[in-house]
Amino acid sequence: MGGVVGLGVLLITAWGGDSVARAHSPTAPAGVQGDTLVGVVELRGDPESDDPVMRGAYLARAGNCVTCHTEEDAAEELFLAGGKPIETPFGVFYGTNITSNPEHGIGDWSEEDFARAMREGRAPDGSHYYPSFPYAAFTKMTDSDISDLYAFLREVPGVDRENIPHDIPWYAGFRGSLALWKMMNFEEGRFEPDPDRDEQWNRGAYLTRAVTHCAECHSPRTLSGGIDEGLRYAGTSDGPDGGSVPNITPHETGIGGWSARHLVRYLEFGMDPDGDFAGGSMADVISEGTSYLTGEDLAAIVDYLSSLDPIENEID
Repeated sequence: MGGVVGLGVLLITAWGGDSVARAHSPTAPAGVQGDTLVGVVELRGDPESDDPVMRGAYLARAGNCVTCHTEEDAAEELFLAGGKPIETPFGVFYGTNITSNPEHGIGDWSEEDFARAMREGRAPDGSHYYPSFPYAAFTKMTDSDISDLYAFLREVPGVDRENIPHDIPWYAGFRGSLALWKMMNFEEGRFEPDPDRDEQWNRGAYLTRAVTHCAECHSPRTLSGGIDEGLRYAGTSDGPDGGSVPNITPHETGIGGWSARHLVRYLEFGMDPDGDFAGGSMADVISEGTSYLTGEDLAAIVDYLSSLDPIENEID
């Protein structure tokens, strides 16, 4: 079930705020403070914590923020400082600095600024973001989860690192055209639970559709760059990073032959039913993202994926 890292690239050029002095250790109870970056880097987070920073750290892992906003093999000092290239059919985008640096990060963003970026794909100055930042999925997140994620990012020490300009075709450089893209491909709105489904399924649907944004990579795109709704989750041979992304619907050309136990184990450890391990970008998604999720949330994601309509789509 190879795969490619989610397109979680916050294309932000705004200015941030003061670096933080507080950092939770990975095992510290809520409220414990420190003065090193290590605690923030290794923080697993806890979705049931009373501390919004702990809940936000969990969401940062679930949402692949670390995978896209930290350059591969970067030192701890560059945690979430951007620089990772993401190759797409529409050019190369670079993960941006989302630390609390006052010049290159997001530290001076208000919570309203952050929510607008996540929900509407807009910068604090009102300009549109490229859809490589998956706000089409993040718009479905709850207000409380966006607030918690913001609280965590405010705790990430600032890094004075400039953002790398994106390498995109000239015609993609006109941000005004993004308003047209949104009209064609974007619908703002929160996730609505299905009253006919149980709590576990709805949790899995919320995580998959909104937070982990699996469809953003595991779906082919139309000519305008929007998801092909008829093949949502059915994989694509033209994915980000120039590779193919597998079908994750329960068809035999997808994950139809995988048991729930195999799927959970894959998301947790990267091992498939044949005993092989994930490679490439999917290995990063697992090691920096899904491996941090609770067993309950992994089971919920699997429950939701297993309920999708099977779509036949053989991916090389």
